[in-house]
Amino acid sequence: MLDKLPGFIVDKETQLLPFLLEKYANKGRNKVKSMLTRGQIKVGNRVVTRHDHPLIPGDRVSVLNTGSVQQRELMAGVKMMYEDDDIIVIDKPPGLLSIATEEEKERTAFRILNDYVRENNPKSRVFIVHRLDRETSGVMLFAKSETVKQRLQDNWKELILERSYVVLVEGQVKEEQGTIKNWLKESSTKTMFVSRPGDGVVAVTHYQVIEKSPLYSLLAVQLETGRKNQIRVHMQSIGHSVVGDRRYGGKRSPIDRLGLHARILAFTHPVTGETLRFETAIPAKFRSLVAGKKA
Repeated sequence: MLDKLPGFIVDKETQLLPFLLEKYANKGRNKVKSMLTRGQIKVGNRVVTRHDHPLIPGDRVSVLNTGSVQQRELMAGVKMMYEDDDIIVIDKPPGLLSIATEEEKERTAFRILNDYVRENNPKSRVFIVHRLDRETSGVMLFAKSETVKQRLQDNWKELILERSYVVLVEGQVKEEQGTIKNWLKESSTKTMFVSRPGDGVVAVTHYQVIEKSPLYSLLAVQLETGRKNQIRVHMQSIGHSVVGDRRYGGKRSPIDRLGLHARILAFTHPVTGETLRFETAIPAKFRSLVAGKKA
């Protein structure tokens, strides 16, 4: 375990990894790189994981203690992708709720991030902007004030530039690409279903095949609308339920999780106007299953 390390003020233009290697020459390249990967490095108030992050004179680089709230929660699989004064972006692991339910109030992405921001300021908090299902992994955006949350939600369609998922489904999808458009409605048991035109809400999903085998297909999916369980019910509607999704017709669960990952989120920053894009890797288990390897 690393000791609590001091911060440093940058005195010349450079990149983050070379700067850290110079400051911690006795620790070795792999150890320093792992500090970045684990989200231990902050530049100013932002957690930075990119090795080539540019530094300019006056930047303050500090290292979080592995015993901090953030580090304890990173052990549970939460990865910090970006932070500034207004927003936080994380890579959420499967199995973690976005926000509390009657059954689970403690271990949620919301609670983890609230604890993290309150470490520096007890009055700070985060705000949910959108949700991912418990068993869905991937990129998730939080606001650090009510104002920013409202701005994001009120202007969601204009601010979101790209929202892409990778989906592992049962069976071989024949069409290389396609669009699913229909009406969705929620049942009394909180399950979404395809309803008749004009009854419920319109949902539009675009998909493209990345890889496929006789048993499974891996799809890149883009949402034109963001309805509850939209991808899951749409995949069921074309006869190719998401792997592991028993609620929406899935028959097999070979990877012990839902085959749904929020891979890309690009948006216009609600305060600065800057274009930000976050991309995560396709889960290795998804590719292995399509390739016929043991997941």
